[in-house]
Amino acid sequence: MTVENENSDLIGQQGSRKSLNTPALVVDKAAMQRNIARMAAFAADKGLALRPHAKTHKSIDIAQLQIAAGARGICCAKLGEAEALAAAGSVPSILITSPVVSAPAIARLAKLHREADALMVVVDHPDNVRALAAAFDAEAPLDLLIDIDPGIHRTGVASPEATVDLAREIAKHSSLRFRGVQFYCGLQQHIQSYEERRAAIIERTEYLRSILEQLTDAGFAPEIVSGGGTGTHEIDAELGVLNELQVGSYVFMDNEYGACQLFDDAENFEPALLVDARIVSCNTSGMATVDAGFKALSTDGGTPVVMDGAPEGTGFIFMGDEHGGLLAANHAFEHGSMVTLQVPHCDPTVNLHDAYHVVDGDTVIDIWPVTARGRSR
Repeated sequence: MTVENENSDLIGQQGSRKSLNTPALVVDKAAMQRNIARMAAFAADKGLALRPHAKTHKSIDIAQLQIAAGARGICCAKLGEAEALAAAGSVPSILITSPVVSAPAIARLAKLHREADALMVVVDHPDNVRALAAAFDAEAPLDLLIDIDPGIHRTGVASPEATVDLAREIAKHSSLRFRGVQFYCGLQQHIQSYEERRAAIIERTEYLRSILEQLTDAGFAPEIVSGGGTGTHEIDAELGVLNELQVGSYVFMDNEYGACQLFDDAENFEPALLVDARIVSCNTSGMATVDAGFKALSTDGGTPVVMDGAPEGTGFIFMGDEHGGLLAANHAFEHGSMVTLQVPHCDPTVNLHDAYHVVDGDTVIDIWPVTARGRSR
């Protein structure tokens, strides 16, 4: 879905990437498609359903590429993301991975349920279950997954007993349907050592296994066991408890995942999300200023890695809202030249931009909207 912006006249012009009005969010389409194909092949080989997390890209164009490669649907972190992506194109199934609680939000959820092809949402509290039950009806029940707290204490039921009690509460209401559980171990995704990450996930998965046994004994055998992430998907598949993967960042990669050994004996996914910036000042020896700062790059994942346009090992420092600094001793930077940065954390960086500049090598080939940008409610 091409969108118009100040860079639109560059589409299709050989070498046009170097003429981008910066800072520009850039997607290396070939690298991204290889990442998509690799994860799809992995899930198919392991007999797992793939439901990529769209909070990473917030893009109907990328969601449809993932679905075309075999994904059963997508995850959305927020109701607003789900609304935007469902309105923008055909998505076979959407799972909202955060509870929808307020009365206005539940009214919006009911509307989306009527319009979407298939919709599920997570719950972790009986009050939420009762509120949802009152907003839906038995002729078109809402599908629910019980969110299980893996130890983060962010969302999710806090014990096996609470999980079974919540399943019983769902079963009381003909307007709701229990489909399974969600178990996302966010704290473990970025453990850099493969063996340390594997040990941590084995321990958490045993806890999940005990909950599934209690649910089954109580008559609530889950159809869907959804979770995992880019950092743990290979280990999750090995352990054989999850049957649906909620991987997200694999499509782009970022510095946080780039620092992790994602596979036991294979290379990581390829960096596909970048920010192109331009040197706007270079009057101090060994230092230059680019036009990308806090407003172009998220800061929660550290600092960007300089990928191109400066010497290997060039450092980056944030220098305020609009600017970043490049540090390379004794290097004479070129005023006005382009620098390519690998982003620290892909999800919030994407949310700072309106559009993806899709490139094939050094040529801009399309411009896609960030469909669900800013949809935080």
